[in-house]
Amino acid sequence: MVANLRRTLRHMNTQVSTFSGTQACDIVGITYRQLDYWARTQLVRPAVHEATGSGSRRHYSYRNLLELRVVKSLLDAGIKLESVREVFNYLGQNEQADITSAHLVINGSSVVLCTGDDLIDVVRRGQGVLNLLPLAQVKDQVDGQLIALYPQLIDHEIDHVALELRKIG
Repeated sequence: MVANLRRTLRHMNTQVSTFSGTQACDIVGITYRQLDYWARTQLVRPAVHEATGSGSRRHYSYRNLLELRVVKSLLDAGIKLESVREVFNYLGQNEQADITSAHLVINGSSVVLCTGDDLIDVVRRGQGVLNLLPLAQVKDQVDGQLIALYPQLIDHEIDHVALELRKIG
Protein backbone atom coordinates (compact mmCIF):
# COMPACT_ATOMS: atom_id res chain seq x y z
CA MET A 1 0.00 0.00 0.00
CA VAL A 2 2.74 2.50 1.01
CA ALA A 3 4.83 1.57 -2.04
CA ASN A 4 1.81 2.13 -4.31
CA LEU A 5 1.15 5.50 -2.68
CA ARG A 6 4.79 6.54 -3.14
CA ARG A 7 4.66 5.50 -6.81
CA THR A 8 1.46 7.50 -7.22
CA LEU A 9 3.07 10.54 -5.56
CA ARG A 10 6.17 10.26 -7.74
CA HIS A 11 3.95 10.13 -10.81
CA MET A 12 1.80 12.97 -9.48
CA ASN A 13 4.89 15.07 -8.80
CA THR A 14 5.76 14.95 -12.48
CA GLN A 15 2.18 15.80 -13.50
CA VAL A 16 1.24 18.49 -10.95
CA SER A 17 4.05 20.97 -11.24
CA THR A 18 2.56 24.27 -10.14
CA PHE A 19 1.70 25.39 -6.63
CA SER A 20 0.57 28.89 -5.65
CA GLY A 21 2.28 30.74 -2.86
CA THR A 22 -0.62 30.00 -0.52
CA GLN A 23 -0.50 26.30 -1.37
CA ALA A 24 3.28 26.24 -0.87
CA CYS A 25 2.88 27.81 2.59
CA ASP A 26 0.20 25.30 3.59
CA ILE A 27 2.21 22.33 2.35
CA VAL A 28 5.53 23.38 3.86
CA GLY A 29 4.21 24.92 7.08
CA ILE A 30 5.51 28.48 6.76
CA THR A 31 3.86 31.88 6.70
CA TYR A 32 3.22 33.80 3.51
CA ARG A 33 5.41 36.58 4.90
CA GLN A 34 8.34 34.13 5.16
CA LEU A 35 7.71 32.84 1.64
CA ASP A 36 7.54 36.36 0.24
CA TYR A 37 10.76 37.41 1.99
CA TRP A 38 12.64 34.29 0.87
CA ALA A 39 11.50 34.88 -2.74
CA ARG A 40 12.34 38.62 -2.72
CA THR A 41 15.79 37.93 -1.27
CA GLN A 42 16.30 35.03 -3.71
CA LEU A 43 16.81 32.34 -1.07
CA VAL A 44 14.27 30.13 -2.86
CA ARG A 45 13.15 31.49 -6.20
CA PRO A 46 9.90 30.23 -7.72
CA ALA A 47 10.87 27.89 -10.55
CA VAL A 48 7.57 28.07 -12.45
CA HIS A 49 6.70 31.76 -12.39
CA GLU A 50 8.15 34.70 -10.49
CA ALA A 51 6.12 37.75 -9.54
CA THR A 52 6.55 40.50 -12.11
CA GLY A 53 4.82 43.34 -10.34
CA SER A 54 1.84 44.29 -8.27
CA GLY A 55 -0.95 41.73 -8.54
CA SER A 56 1.15 39.05 -10.22
CA ARG A 57 1.58 35.71 -8.50
CA ARG A 58 4.49 33.40 -7.93
CA HIS A 59 4.15 29.72 -8.80
CA TYR A 60 6.35 27.07 -7.22
CA SER A 61 7.51 23.67 -8.42
CA TYR A 62 7.62 20.48 -6.36
CA ARG A 63 11.40 20.92 -6.02
CA ASN A 64 10.73 24.42 -4.64
CA LEU A 65 8.49 22.82 -2.00
CA LEU A 66 11.36 20.53 -1.00
CA GLU A 67 13.77 23.47 -0.86
CA LEU A 68 11.34 25.51 1.25
CA ARG A 69 10.93 22.59 3.66
CA VAL A 70 14.72 22.26 3.96
CA VAL A 71 14.94 25.98 4.81
CA LYS A 72 12.23 25.55 7.44
CA SER A 73 13.97 22.46 8.88
CA LEU A 74 17.28 24.32 9.17
CA LEU A 75 15.64 27.34 10.81
CA ASP A 76 13.72 25.06 13.19
CA ALA A 77 17.06 23.41 14.10
CA GLY A 78 18.37 26.82 15.20
CA ILE A 79 20.44 27.76 12.16
CA LYS A 80 20.43 31.49 11.39
CA LEU A 81 18.92 32.59 8.09
CA GLU A 82 22.29 33.98 7.00
CA SER A 83 23.84 30.52 7.48
CA VAL A 84 20.92 28.89 5.66
CA ARG A 85 21.77 31.09 2.67
CA GLU A 86 25.38 29.86 2.81
CA VAL A 87 24.16 26.26 2.89
CA PHE A 88 21.96 26.83 -0.17
CA ASN A 89 24.72 28.66 -2.03
CA TYR A 90 27.10 25.77 -1.39
CA LEU A 91 24.56 23.07 -2.29
CA GLY A 92 23.60 24.93 -5.45
CA GLN A 93 27.21 25.17 -6.60
CA ASN A 94 28.61 21.83 -5.45
CA GLU A 95 25.99 19.14 -5.03
CA GLN A 96 23.79 16.91 -7.13
CA ALA A 97 20.29 17.95 -8.15
CA ASP A 98 18.50 15.92 -5.44
CA ILE A 99 18.70 18.11 -2.36
CA THR A 100 16.92 15.50 -0.22
CA SER A 101 19.78 13.02 -0.61
CA ALA A 102 22.15 15.25 1.38
CA HIS A 103 22.81 14.78 5.09
CA LEU A 104 23.52 17.85 7.14
CA VAL A 105 25.20 17.77 10.53
CA ILE A 106 24.40 20.73 12.77
CA ASN A 107 26.84 21.88 15.45
CA GLY A 108 25.73 25.14 17.00
CA SER A 109 25.84 27.68 14.18
CA SER A 110 27.90 25.39 11.95
CA VAL A 111 26.39 23.23 9.23
CA VAL A 112 28.42 20.29 7.96
CA LEU A 113 27.55 18.45 4.77
CA CYS A 114 28.13 14.72 5.05
CA THR A 115 28.80 13.04 1.70
CA GLY A 116 30.13 9.52 2.00
CA ASP A 117 33.26 9.77 4.13
CA ASP A 118 33.67 13.52 3.66
CA LEU A 119 32.53 16.20 6.11
CA ILE A 120 32.43 19.71 4.68
CA ASP A 121 31.53 22.73 6.81
CA VAL A 122 29.45 24.69 4.33
CA VAL A 123 29.36 27.79 6.53
CA ARG A 124 32.94 28.04 7.85
CA ARG A 125 34.90 25.31 6.06
CA GLY A 126 35.81 23.63 9.38
CA GLN A 127 34.70 20.28 10.84
CA GLY A 128 32.38 19.33 13.67
CA VAL A 129 29.62 16.83 14.38
CA LEU A 130 26.71 17.04 16.79
CA ASN A 131 23.21 16.85 15.27
CA LEU A 132 22.32 14.91 12.11
CA LEU A 133 19.45 16.34 10.05
CA PRO A 134 18.65 13.90 7.22
CA LEU A 135 16.87 15.74 4.46
CA ALA A 136 15.23 12.65 2.97
CA GLN A 137 12.37 13.08 5.46
CA VAL A 138 11.57 16.43 3.82
CA LYS A 139 10.10 14.65 0.79
CA ASP A 140 7.90 12.47 3.01
CA GLN A 141 6.73 15.56 4.94
CA VAL A 142 5.84 17.47 1.76
CA ASP A 143 4.13 14.42 0.23
CA GLY A 144 2.17 13.86 3.45
CA GLN A 145 0.94 17.45 3.43
CA LEU A 146 0.02 17.19 -0.27
CA ILE A 147 -2.11 14.14 0.53
CA ALA A 148 -3.67 15.75 3.60
CA LEU A 149 -4.44 19.12 1.98
CA TYR A 150 -5.19 18.07 -1.60
CA PRO A 151 -6.63 14.52 -1.61
CA GLN A 152 -8.31 15.25 -4.95
CA LEU A 153 -4.87 15.17 -6.57
CA ILE A 154 -4.41 11.59 -5.37
CA ASP A 155 -7.94 10.63 -6.44
CA HIS A 156 -7.30 12.16 -9.88
CA GLU A 157 -3.99 10.33 -10.15
CA ILE A 158 -5.52 7.00 -9.14
CA ASP A 159 -8.22 7.48 -11.80
CA HIS A 160 -5.50 8.28 -14.35
CA VAL A 161 -3.49 5.17 -13.43
CA ALA A 162 -6.63 3.00 -13.60
CA LEU A 163 -7.42 4.38 -17.07
CA GLU A 164 -3.88 3.63 -18.24
CA LEU A 165 -4.11 0.08 -16.86
CA ARG A 166 -7.39 -0.46 -18.74
CA LYS A 167 -5.71 0.65 -21.97
CA ILE A 168 -2.87 -1.82 -21.43
CA GLY A 169 -4.98 -4.77 -20.26
